[in-house]
Formats: sequence, C-alpha cells, structure tokens
Amino acid sequence: MINTNDILETINMIKDENLDIRTITMGISLYDCAGDDANTVCDRIYDKITRTAERLVSVGCDIENEYGIPIINKRVSVTPISMVGGRFSPDDYVKMAKALDRAAHTLGINFIGGYGALVQKGFTNNARNLIESIPEALSTTERVCSSVNVASTKAGINMDAVALMGKIIKETAYLTRDNESIGCAKLVVFANVPEDNPFMAGAFHGVGEAETVVSVGVSGPGVVSSAIKRAGQCDFTELAEVIKKTAFKITRMGQLVATEASRRLGVPFGIVDLSLAPTPAVGDSVAHILEGMGLEKCGGHGTTAALALLNDAVKKGGVMASSRVGGLSGAFIPVSEDAGMIDAVKCGALSIEKLEAMTAVCSVGLDMIAVPGDTTEDVICGIIADEISIGVANTKTTAVRVIPAYGKGVGDSVEFGGLLGYAPIMKLSDYGCSDFIARGGHIPAPIHSLKN
Repeated sequence: MINTNDILETINMIKDENLDIRTITMGISLYDCAGDDANTVCDRIYDKITRTAERLVSVGCDIENEYGIPIINKRVSVTPISMVGGRFSPDDYVKMAKALDRAAHTLGINFIGGYGALVQKGFTNNARNLIESIPEALSTTERVCSSVNVASTKAGINMDAVALMGKIIKETAYLTRDNESIGCAKLVVFANVPEDNPFMAGAFHGVGEAETVVSVGVSGPGVVSSAIKRAGQCDFTELAEVIKKTAFKITRMGQLVATEASRRLGVPFGIVDLSLAPTPAVGDSVAHILEGMGLEKCGGHGTTAALALLNDAVKKGGVMASSRVGGLSGAFIPVSEDAGMIDAVKCGALSIEKLEAMTAVCSVGLDMIAVPGDTTEDVICGIIADEISIGVANTKTTAVRVIPAYGKGVGDSVEFGGLLGYAPIMKLSDYGCSDFIARGGHIPAPIHSLKN
C-alpha cells in the first residue's frame, strides 16, 4: 500500500530539492544502415533515427505531465558510428555527424551520442578515420556527442590512442574557439566504457544491446544533501543508511519512469543509471553533499573518504530499488556542472590533483574541467593517461572531459550555459611529459585482468 507520507516526501523532493529524471535516452542500433555509399548511409541513419524515436519527446512530456516528475532531457544514443561507416574517409564521417545532428534537431532532443570508436586494443582503419574527423564533426554540429574508449582492464592502455586524442582535443578546442572551445565539452575519453550509459557525452548503443532500448538516468544531489542535513550529527554507519534509503527512493522513481516509457514506446527497458548528476543550480551539488558530511570545503583532507562513502551507499540503495541498474551509477564530479565544485576551485580548495584522487572512488572521472588554452598536447595526453590508468588498475570506468579553453588562462573562466554550466580555468603542473607520451605502443593489462 502506498504511504501518504511517502507521497508527500516525493512531492517535497521534486518541489524543493531539485529531484528530477535527468534523461530518458533511447538507444538505437544502426548496423542495418551500413553501405558502400556515404550519402546513402547518411540518409539511412537519418531515416532510422527519426522513425524509431519519433515519439520519444512527446512520450517523455506526457509522463512528465501525468506524474508531475520533471524529465529534463530526452536523448538518443546510437551504435558507435565507426562500426557503421566501413572504409569511409574522415570527410564522409563528418557527413554522418551532420546526419545525426539533423536527426536530433528534427526530433527536438538536446543531444545525440555515439559518434565514437572503441580502440582499447588497437585501431581499425574506420576507427582511426572517425577519430581524425572528430574536430570537424564537433565544430560543425550542435547536438552531436563523441566518445572514444582507449583502454580497458582486460586490454591495457592504447597509448597511441591516448596520444592521438591529445591532438584531437587541441584541434577541437581551436575549431570551436569562438564559442568557449565548447566542442571539447561534447568529447570524452574513456577506460572501461559502459555500453549502456544514458548520460552524455559518453552515451552510445552497445554492441550487445537489443535493436532498440530505452534507459533512464536519474539525479538528486539536492535530495541526498537534505537527507544528510536532517540526519544531523550521526555516525558514519547511520549516515550510510540514510544515503542508501534516499538512493532507494530516487531509483524507484527512475524505475517507474523507465517502465512507463518502455511500455508507451513499445521498446524494451534497458537500465536505470542511478548517478547523482549535479547542475550549476544552488542546492543541486555533489560538493555540497560532501560538505554536509562535515568537510569545511570540498577538496580538503577527508574529501576522498567522504566521496567513497557516498558512492558506495548510493549504489547499494539503488540496486535494491531496481533489477536493471547499469550505466555509471554513483556520484559524478563534473566541475563546471556543480556549483559547489566551482566554488571550491575558485577559492583554491580543489585542485586537479585532488580531483584525480577523487576519481578513484567516484562514478566516472575528470569531468568538465577547463584548463589554459595554451596547454600542450603532451600535457593533455598525460592527464588522460593518468586518469585512464586509475580505471584500468581498479577495474572501473574512468573518463576525461577536459576543455583547453582557447585564449584563456588561470584566473579566467568559460561560460557554456544550461546544464554544462561555467568553469574557472584550473592550474596545471608546470612540467611536461612529452618524452613519456612519445614512447607510444601499449601499456600492458594488469595481472588481475587474467580472471579466466
């Protein structure tokens, strides 16, 4: 039986604590769009996406209105385009990016993900050509997101791919220099990429997925923060229980929306990603959750331990609420998208070194970090290699979404608007790593990858 107090609590979460469904994402397989002619393939891609997801936005709006649950974004993810494009040139891949962008505009969704490649063990010709096309693709489209997986615990780290991505990020920053280098905000480099992630910029439709699925990404940092505040000065055992119970309630709401969207769209239910995804809005910050636990400022000593507790409790509460939990699931720490993280960087409490330590226990990695525009390729590669190594060694997903903001330096900031927020330029080490990156080749998989 539904408890009246539970109903009132949920209403309060939505009304006063920024609880929302961050995204409904429809995954669509594009394998049947492959062909020998680039223009024909582009037409097939556009037609299939717009036909399959034709009702996505309207169904999302109907659920939002009927249940009173805010659904912030409606999105589409597709098969990694490098697997569809065959032997096409980088210019042909740019045409496909534009076809994806046209489809996104037609549908009225805010992002479409899947313009990417999986190269953790090596490059196919089509994967290399797609990666080479990324700067042009992201600078000539508005809603296309790109991701490249360069490492896994099983395969090790493709350092040639890491080196290439440093070049690609710099080129993307330059080509979108008139818009705060925003192209880099739509590009993420992964280790151990999840193939069922509904969150951008890393979403794509995995190779083991059904023809079409619908997944939901929930949010709710404000709800968790309020629950911690109400709990008062309890010990860590009780605090973990409070977070688990709150995560359970948040995830149940996501399960409800996902199940209903699946039924109405006639598409299989994929997963609920129960990640705490912050926004720049006041009261919707993961950093403020950590500070609510007793830290003077996010980034101070104790921050990594607090984040580890949060991430673990969120996962434990979420898996009790849904049998289809996937994606990233936990706590995100994107600097530009979190008001508390922004404040911590601005006052000097949070450095990139501390952020890197925090990524060992969070859901993803170094996310939405703006760095000086004159940062060299080798330093960007070093940032990627460090972060990816954490993921490979710890058998977890890690990622880098770094924005070398063209023409900006430490003390400046970049403004992206909307959910992407704004970010102060972070200081990096003065020391480079060009000789290290130049070695190339493959960093072998760790010994614990041999589990068979």
